[in-house]
Amino acid sequence: MMLDALRRIVQAVNTADDLQSALDIMVQRIAQVMGVEVCTVYLKDFETGRLVMMANQGFNPELVGVVSLAEDEGLVGVVARREEPLNLDNAEEHPNYFYLEGIGEELYHSFLGAPIIHQRRLHGVLVVQQKDSRRFDEDEEAFLVTMSAQLAGVIAHAKATGAIGGKNRQRDASRSAEFTGIAGAPGIAMGTAVLVIPEADLYAVPSRPCEDIEAEVAFFFQCLQAVREDITNIKNRLQDKLAKEERALFDVYLSMLDDRALGMEIESRIREGEWAQGALAQVVISHVRTFEGMEDAYLKERATDVKDLGRRVLAYLQTANTRDIEYPERTILVGEELTASIMAEVPREKLAGLVSVRGSSNSHVAILARAMGVPTIMGAVDLPFTQVEGANLVLDGYNGIVHYNPAKELYARFEAIYAEQQELSKGLETLRDKPSETLDGHRMPLWVNTGLMADVARSIDHGAEGVGLYRTEIPFLLRERFPSEEEQRVIYREQLQAFSPLPVTMRTLDIGGDKSLPYFPIDEENPFLGWRGIRVTLDHPEIFLVQVRAMLKASVGMDNLRVMLPMISNVPELEEALELIYRAHDELVDEGIKAKLPPIGVMVEVPSAVYQAREMARRVDFLSVGSNDLTQYLLAVDRNNSRVADLYHSLHPAILRALYEVANAAQAEGKPVGICGELAGDPGAAILLLAMGYDMLSMNASSLLKVKSVIRSHSLADAKKLLEKALEQESSADVKDLVREAMTAAGVDKMLQPSMGDQLRAKR
Repeated sequence: MMLDALRRIVQAVNTADDLQSALDIMVQRIAQVMGVEVCTVYLKDFETGRLVMMANQGFNPELVGVVSLAEDEGLVGVVARREEPLNLDNAEEHPNYFYLEGIGEELYHSFLGAPIIHQRRLHGVLVVQQKDSRRFDEDEEAFLVTMSAQLAGVIAHAKATGAIGGKNRQRDASRSAEFTGIAGAPGIAMGTAVLVIPEADLYAVPSRPCEDIEAEVAFFFQCLQAVREDITNIKNRLQDKLAKEERALFDVYLSMLDDRALGMEIESRIREGEWAQGALAQVVISHVRTFEGMEDAYLKERATDVKDLGRRVLAYLQTANTRDIEYPERTILVGEELTASIMAEVPREKLAGLVSVRGSSNSHVAILARAMGVPTIMGAVDLPFTQVEGANLVLDGYNGIVHYNPAKELYARFEAIYAEQQELSKGLETLRDKPSETLDGHRMPLWVNTGLMADVARSIDHGAEGVGLYRTEIPFLLRERFPSEEEQRVIYREQLQAFSPLPVTMRTLDIGGDKSLPYFPIDEENPFLGWRGIRVTLDHPEIFLVQVRAMLKASVGMDNLRVMLPMISNVPELEEALELIYRAHDELVDEGIKAKLPPIGVMVEVPSAVYQAREMARRVDFLSVGSNDLTQYLLAVDRNNSRVADLYHSLHPAILRALYEVANAAQAEGKPVGICGELAGDPGAAILLLAMGYDMLSMNASSLLKVKSVIRSHSLADAKKLLEKALEQESSADVKDLVREAMTAAGVDKMLQPSMGDQLRAKR
């Protein structure tokens, strides 16, 4: 029964129009279900630090928004400070009891409070009280704790939504807000939000003003009529195949689409100034939530029908309303889940930044953004993204913060920080033609990771000595079908020619995980442990052979190609892939094409490969560590999950030990070993990798000069001493502290990722 009650309360809260309505529903329903006289919600005011009574059932309603407590005051303060439940049968006997005059609290002896915590941050306290002097039982306490946990996200999101206008979607140009996500790609971006709208997704429709109300109303009813005709045609087509009761369902659909039903509500929204798509989405979502909150099973199912009809109308509105997107000079692309293909649609000179509600700093799009030098924030889960289109945004890509409509003073500070970073970049340009070597003369070649032709010029300008990873999946992601052998050959030839005579390492097709092709979907419950990388291409040798043939053909006359195999987890898998490469080479030789067999390498990115690195090194020409996935698998942290992103520690002692083991295995077999994951572009980590004996570091172009600066400031002997200490540490925080101390001593601490919070405070 409690579970049903909890579900109904959450559904009711989700249908609320704004935060205050949600809180009012919450206290009323909880008091009713638990049979208590009082239920109160206190929310934390992050500016003052006080806990403000924002809703109550049982006390004077005029006290809402007036009564507040410091975190060291009263029983509510105890719950907030300890971040754990407090259950008392005689509240007034507790040493922290604090009498609030005028609310009648002295009448209530029993007290049960639970903290409201979202993403490790206290948002408030949920309290129930009763006149009887009794201790709430375990079931009641568990219910309130579960209730607060379930509602924490709802409250946090409602607070965030309210910060920029709430459900009415009318933005207040004078209001500012901050939304926290995950730092995806470093840098500061200032510009205008442009929202990416998925097709027929009611929940992703942005709020936009309507320019011509009468035209918009007429346009809406035209699309509504088109859907009515579609439903009628389907009904007529199935006339002889459906029972009378089933045919009646279509009449229900048609009645829902009547001008006087949904049509009238949506027209009313349009006449208030909302465009047709936004008005449709707002009205339909409101009805869907109402049906979903009903107890009757039949009525609950109607939510699906309303949603389906809404999508049908939206599809017509979107198709008829198709227009070329006009990108502002400084576009900040915002979406629920951005992809590489979406990113590629924006002219590079206009793309200032990216914000994705889903994903983490190691999502594929974030990796590409770093390669292109585009400041990016991932996992901004509380951002009401449908309401920010056209807004003025500042992205702090160093600390993962989206500033909505920042005040002039804050905007000016970010401009100053941006100028400082640009100055630092200019200063590093003097290192472009200088060798990447330590103070005692040890050479460390720096290569780049690429995927787009746009990367080429930047890579060469920054002094890259080769390509350690060319992501061949990019051309596949940007098409609506598999590219042909000739199309691939042309693309690969461009890359090889652009960097010739420098080596170019091409990774064979690496799809699956967070890289799904729209025309070759891979739908799995656990995609990162599923069908991805070499597993896909070995199951489809026709795809693998075509790609390898295209690579070998492209290299004719230049011979700067290297081929790298992703996601190898065992020796038989490697041997099977090698046989296919030899077969493709033999085919070309038989065809009279003088293609040389290139060096072949293995990406070490799963734990099993770490412990078989020596066996694999015997069979190939080189090893290259993919630190992103290796970190993910060793730490059991999904790198696309913003909830556990703070557990993804690339300098974790276990990761360092695994990296050291791979380097030793390669050296024992006399084979070169490099690293092409994001760790290679971390200036601090570069010192440790240097000491381990890695022969090459491959990174995004924007990191090249920073890493070179750090390498040139250290000796190999000092780096080895640092590594020895780092391997003895028990946490990534301890390792980071060691690295920071070493870089400060060498005078290159500016290369560390800056803390914008510290810089902003320093300017106050």
